[in-house]
Amino acid sequence: MNDDVVAALSDRLRGTVVGRRDPEYDEARALYNGMIDKRPLAILRCADVADVIAAVNAGRDAGLPIAIRCGGHNGPGLGSVNDGLLIDLSQLRGVRVDPASRTARVEAGCTQGDVDHATHAFGLAVPAGIISTTGIAGLTLSGGHGYLSRKYGLTIDNLLEADVVLADGSFVVASKQQNADLLWALRGGGGNFGIVTSFLFQLHPVSTVFAGPIAFDQQHARTIMRAYRDILPQLPEELGLFLGLKTVLSSPPFPEPLWGKRICLLMCCYAGPEEEGRKALAPLLDALPEPHFNWMSEMPYPAVQSMFDGLYPKGMQWYWRGDFVKSLPDEAIEAHIEQASRTPSELSLMHLYPIDGAVHRVAKDETAWNCRDATWSMVIAGIHPDPQMAGPVTRWTKAYWDAVHPFDLGGAYPNFMMDDEGDARLKASFGGNYPRLAAVKKRYDPANLFRVNHNIQPAA
Repeated sequence: MNDDVVAALSDRLRGTVVGRRDPEYDEARALYNGMIDKRPLAILRCADVADVIAAVNAGRDAGLPIAIRCGGHNGPGLGSVNDGLLIDLSQLRGVRVDPASRTARVEAGCTQGDVDHATHAFGLAVPAGIISTTGIAGLTLSGGHGYLSRKYGLTIDNLLEADVVLADGSFVVASKQQNADLLWALRGGGGNFGIVTSFLFQLHPVSTVFAGPIAFDQQHARTIMRAYRDILPQLPEELGLFLGLKTVLSSPPFPEPLWGKRICLLMCCYAGPEEEGRKALAPLLDALPEPHFNWMSEMPYPAVQSMFDGLYPKGMQWYWRGDFVKSLPDEAIEAHIEQASRTPSELSLMHLYPIDGAVHRVAKDETAWNCRDATWSMVIAGIHPDPQMAGPVTRWTKAYWDAVHPFDLGGAYPNFMMDDEGDARLKASFGGNYPRLAAVKKRYDPANLFRVNHNIQPAA
């Protein structure tokens, strides 16, 4: 029966169907996170919205589980499924910019780099993440924070409209005028409610930025983290600035004397000219010791967005945990420093991304993203290219999280959550918005067809 479903889809779709017998199957099913291995019944590379509708109808009618893959960066491997249909939207890569309205219509298979390339030609940008190979769909549906968030909010705060294929195969538009409850849920609630085939984003004037990393010896982490905590709220919102506890990679372009050294990193992006950026950073840098290096310079916005792409290729071992962080007391800083001194690889890290400024000016119930009163979004990631290191990087990440979580809020950014954290963690991440999300789920996907995700159960 399943073979019949795949055969019928091969005849019906304009895109390609990759089955288990096809020579490209293993390459096509490979996930970004090499720690996870899944074997879908077939991979449906959709060429258009009609293909998506046909794929949803076929999977539903056959009783097969469905997974959706767009950019393919999902950490816990939820962009695939065992013995089901993988609906792959990566061929849907169109971006249309309207410079008059400062909006962009973006198809769901686009990466962040696709969007940045198209919008930068007009001196515009949408707030998004920090790695250009990230899929814009998964990033958006779970919230989306990055260098521009302090000034222009989360990615979802700039989402005006979405085209969606629902579980019954129908096609709807979600906007403030049509299916407003669905738009509300899509703004942070993940892929629970349907398959988004395109997004309409509000853009902002961003072109050349003053950006780059500033690296300090990790022996100064206590001083740097305290200053970051105390001074960041006073700095202009044009300054996006995250903090990392990391290790200098033993490869160019890093100076060889620094290879393997543990560092406290400030990754900065000022949305404006260098002169203004230096003034904005001065109150913080004046309070800090001399860095190992300061590589800040003026550059096009897409350049800073793609700065880390080469460090995180597809197929490495990943295990990550996240938290929303309200405050950073000295006791929490000590716990961070202790755990960061035990990293199992040069790639393993902890990042603190600011959640303030424009993000705080949106009410907690205005979007599905609930944690508007957080100060940071934290991620701890154990990363290694060697499959033999899957156990050590997982154990380190869990131990680090166990040590700092008592100082944090209950929930986390869903894009920083694995698939083993439990329903309570998901409910804590959505807080008081969870019952409303469950009600929207019941309306648009009552049978929970779209369940290969951080799943929200339909209301009873």
